[in-house]
Amino acid sequence: MKLKVLSLAAVAAFAFVGPALAHHSFAMFDSDKTVTMTGTVKEFEWTNPHAWLRIMVADQSGKETQWALEMGAPQQQARVGWKADSVKPGDKVTVTIHPLKDGSRGGQFMMAVLPSGQTLGNGGQRPNAQGNE
Repeated sequence: MKLKVLSLAAVAAFAFVGPALAHHSFAMFDSDKTVTMTGTVKEFEWTNPHAWLRIMVADQSGKETQWALEMGAPQQQARVGWKADSVKPGDKVTVTIHPLKDGSRGGQFMMAVLPSGQTLGNGGQRPNAQGNE
């Protein structure tokens, strides 16, 4: 009987721990490169587990292309000054990102200069050798 109870407890514990361990790594981003670009906010998703900033950026031919930038969780972003209404569609922003390694239009958000001139960073960023928080 004790073995059944212990086995059931172990299975239950793993069921709760599994989702926490399933969080993706940041290996898809090239942390050795930073890219800065200016664009127009298309959408700002203030949602868990990560906030997303989607901006339209003109390519070299002048054609607008969408970039999807992954941010930290809303509570992490709030810690560094972000709010659900910090940016809205149509706002011009300048962002700095770690681009995706595969070259597609996306990246890990690092910081933004908002239309007001305010600079906000990424509250979900882990500390590294450059002293980023």
